[in-house]
Amino acid sequence: MFGQETPWQYLAALAAVWLVTYLIRRRLDPLNSIPTVGPSAPLLSYLGAIRYIRDAESLLREGYQKYYGTVFKVAMLDGWLAVFSGPKLIDELRKSSDDELSAVEGTSQVLQLRHTLGPGVDDQFHVAVVRDKLTRSLQALCPDVVDEVTAAFEEYIPAKEDEWVSVRVFPIVQQVIARASNRVIVGLPKCRDPEYLKVAVNFTNDVFITSFFINLFPDFLKPIIGRMTTMVSKNKRILMPMVVPMLQERQAMYEKYGDDWAEKPRDLLQWLLDEGREKGTPFDHIVEKVLLVNFGAIHTSSGTFTHALYNLAAWPEYIQPLREEVESIVAEEGWTKTSLGKMRKVDSFLKESMRLADGSLLTMFRKAVKDVTLSDGTRIPRGTLVAAASATAHTDGARYPAPDAFDPFRFARLREGGADEAVKHQLVNTSVDFLTFGHGKHACPGRFFAANELKTMLAYLVLNYDVKFAEEGKRPANFRFGPADLPAHNAEVLFRKRKDAPVFAH
Repeated sequence: MFGQETPWQYLAALAAVWLVTYLIRRRLDPLNSIPTVGPSAPLLSYLGAIRYIRDAESLLREGYQKYYGTVFKVAMLDGWLAVFSGPKLIDELRKSSDDELSAVEGTSQVLQLRHTLGPGVDDQFHVAVVRDKLTRSLQALCPDVVDEVTAAFEEYIPAKEDEWVSVRVFPIVQQVIARASNRVIVGLPKCRDPEYLKVAVNFTNDVFITSFFINLFPDFLKPIIGRMTTMVSKNKRILMPMVVPMLQERQAMYEKYGDDWAEKPRDLLQWLLDEGREKGTPFDHIVEKVLLVNFGAIHTSSGTFTHALYNLAAWPEYIQPLREEVESIVAEEGWTKTSLGKMRKVDSFLKESMRLADGSLLTMFRKAVKDVTLSDGTRIPRGTLVAAASATAHTDGARYPAPDAFDPFRFARLREGGADEAVKHQLVNTSVDFLTFGHGKHACPGRFFAANELKTMLAYLVLNYDVKFAEEGKRPANFRFGPADLPAHNAEVLFRKRKDAPVFAH
C-alpha cells in the first residue's frame, strides 16, 4: 500500500534516479561524442587505463588507424586524454591560444610540479631567458661546451686503443649531459661538483617518479599526495646551500660595481639573477629555475643521445661517414657553432634517432581552460587534457618512406633539395611531421642549445671511439611505460679508443 514502502524500495528508487541522472549527464557530456580507444563505460574504463600504462603505443596506433585526422580519447587512471591526430588538427593545436588550450596548465598536470615545488613554478621567466639570452650566446658558449664534453668523456669512458671496454651507457650519458649543460647553467667549477651533479640528475628522475604517483589519484587528493611525496622538494633543499651563496656573491658584486664588472659570469645563473632582480624574485625561486632548466636539459637530451648511441653501436658501419664529415669540417673551421651547423650527417643521424624514439609517444600537452570547439566541430570540455600523437606521426608511411626503418641520413638527403628544404629538415626545425620539440610558440625554447650539445657529443664520439654491441647488430629494446619511450637503462656498449685520432683545438 502507498505509504508503506520498504527500505529496499527507497534504495531502488534512489538507484533509478541516480541511473537516469548519470545517463543524462553522460549523454550531454561532450567527451562522450569523442570516439574512445578501449572501453569507456564506468569502471571498465580502468581496463583501458591499465592498457595505456602497459602498452600505450598499440593503443595510440589503434586510434590513429581508426580515427586518423580526428580527435580520439584514451583512458588514464585520473581522467581522459584527448589525442589529436593528423596534420590539420595538430596544426590547429599549435595555433590554439593559451586562454583556450593552455600549455602551462597541460605541463603542470603532467608533471605535477605545483604540488611538489609549490606555486613559484608558475612564474616561467626562465623560459624567456633560455629562448633569448641562451640562444643568442650559443656561438660564444660553444668552446666551453666542447671543453666540457671532452673532459667528461675522457673521465667517464676509460677506453683503450688495444681492447674493448664495456660501459653501461645511460648513467654515463646523464653525467656527460649534466656536466656539459651545467657548464652553461652555473659554470666552472660547480658544473664538475659531484654533489651538485647528483642533485641535478636525481631531480630529473624524481620528477617522473613523483608525477606518475600523484597522477594515480583523483584531483582533490593530488595536493595532499604532493605534500606527502618529498622526493622533488628534497632536491631543492639540498641545492639551496650550493647555489644561494653563488647568488649572494654575484649580488654583492652587482651592488659594488653595478650591472657590469670584470669577469662577470656569462652563464644562465647570472641571466636568471639579472632577470630576477628586476622582478624582485627571491633566491629560492631562482634555485627552482635552476632545477627546472636542468630537468629540461638532462631528461630529453640523455634519452636522445642514448638512443642515438645505441643506433650507432647497432649499425657501426655509419661511424666512418660520420667521422669523415666531422674531420673535414673541424679541420677547416674548428669547433664552432657554424661548423656544427655544417655537419648535416651528424644532424640527420640524431634527428632520425629522435623520429623513431624521442622519449615520449605523445607531445604538445595542453589543458582546456574553457570549453573549446574545434574546426571540425569536436567539443573539448573545460578541464580536459589533450596532446598530439607524435609517435604515430613520426612513423606515418604517407610522410616518411619506409617509416619503420632506421635511415640515418634520411634528412641529410632531404636537405639537398634547395634552401627551403635545407632549413625545413634540420634537427631544430619543428613541423606537423616532426614533433619531438613540440611545435609552435611553445616548442622547446632550449632546442638550439640542445641540438648543438648533442651534435658536439656525437661528433666527439665518432672522432675518438669505435663502438659496438657485444652481440653485434642487436639493439636493446626500448623501455615503455605509459607514454614514455626510453632507452634501456642497463644496456652496455663496447668502447675502444680510436687509434691515431686527430686532435683539434677547441
